[in-house]
Amino acid sequence: MKGIDPLNKSRVGKLTKLMSDHNWGAMVLYGHSWRKEFFRCLLNVNFSGPHAAVVLLPSGEISVVVSNPWDRESVSAVLDGDVLLAADFEKGLRKRFSGSRGMVVAVAGMELMEARFVEGILEATSANPVSASLAVEELRRVKTPDEIELMQQACVLADRGYQYFTEVIEAGMKEYELVAEVESFVKSNGAEDNFMLIASGGTEVVGMKPPTDRKFKKGDSVTTELSPQVGGYYAQICRTLVIGEPNAGQIESFRIFSEAQNAGQDFLRPGVDIADVARVQNDVFRKYGYGDYTGSKYTRVRGHGLGLYLDENPHVLEDVNYVVKEGMVLIVHPNTYLPLSGYMVFGDTLLVTAQGCVALNTTPRKLFEKEG
Repeated sequence: MKGIDPLNKSRVGKLTKLMSDHNWGAMVLYGHSWRKEFFRCLLNVNFSGPHAAVVLLPSGEISVVVSNPWDRESVSAVLDGDVLLAADFEKGLRKRFSGSRGMVVAVAGMELMEARFVEGILEATSANPVSASLAVEELRRVKTPDEIELMQQACVLADRGYQYFTEVIEAGMKEYELVAEVESFVKSNGAEDNFMLIASGGTEVVGMKPPTDRKFKKGDSVTTELSPQVGGYYAQICRTLVIGEPNAGQIESFRIFSEAQNAGQDFLRPGVDIADVARVQNDVFRKYGYGDYTGSKYTRVRGHGLGLYLDENPHVLEDVNYVVKEGMVLIVHPNTYLPLSGYMVFGDTLLVTAQGCVALNTTPRKLFEKEG
């Protein structure tokens, strides 16, 4: 991350143009302890308090409101601007917009705010705040070179994390013990955060979840979604491992999953509709008689955007229409249940290029096996 500026200067101009186009008098980029992506898309500082907001004016002037003293210190270290500490975040927003009667304030992340924060801005300005979430989200979808660099680093760590996963897993180990091992590994090697789901068993397994005390046993399919965060940006890898020798159902299931994922990856390029990226994956399942397992009862999405949040829009679904752009980063994963094997996962982080897309993960694209 050496040389990467926490202040995304290229985005300042895009945001001020957005404000000008809509006659907004100010923009607030809000984040809380779990959803920080709007705040960090302009000021990439990992705040630790429950609330934080960047305030941007049409002139390009930037100020910040934080609710934790440590955050004031970390933001002040990288930003030459006013940083207001407000343990009562509503009062802090009121103070920031005092004397701004009639100003229309656009809030990116307004849907994440407590209602009293929105009301505080309204009472300070006498004008209803408007949501800028979708507009800012659209600006965030195409990644800058610095953002891509961070996501490549996260992919390297995802690959290393999954390699470690395959090395330490063994029959008799509990799910939470394996997750703890992998979590420790990726964080000790530079991950700021890590989101991880897991599942183990056979045809009774219908999805992934947080880890339990279930012990792995011979014959299990063990699925995981591993998502380390580096410099604010998430990458993701999805793989399936079998303890012992895979049975015929597991082998056939993975063959279908691999074909579906390849179909989606081969189709992904600038100008295509994200709905069709889902369709070509689902068509593989339909071809083999498993069309009933492509709906919401058995699967959530066929992929999604990645970036400052681990599950960004657009979601890859047949009823979501969005034109793919060069520079977007997504994961394509036909994760679903099949009666052949139970729930199975397979997917890589993909960077959309002018010619198509490239996988940023390097982990072998296979059904992994671990001696039982």
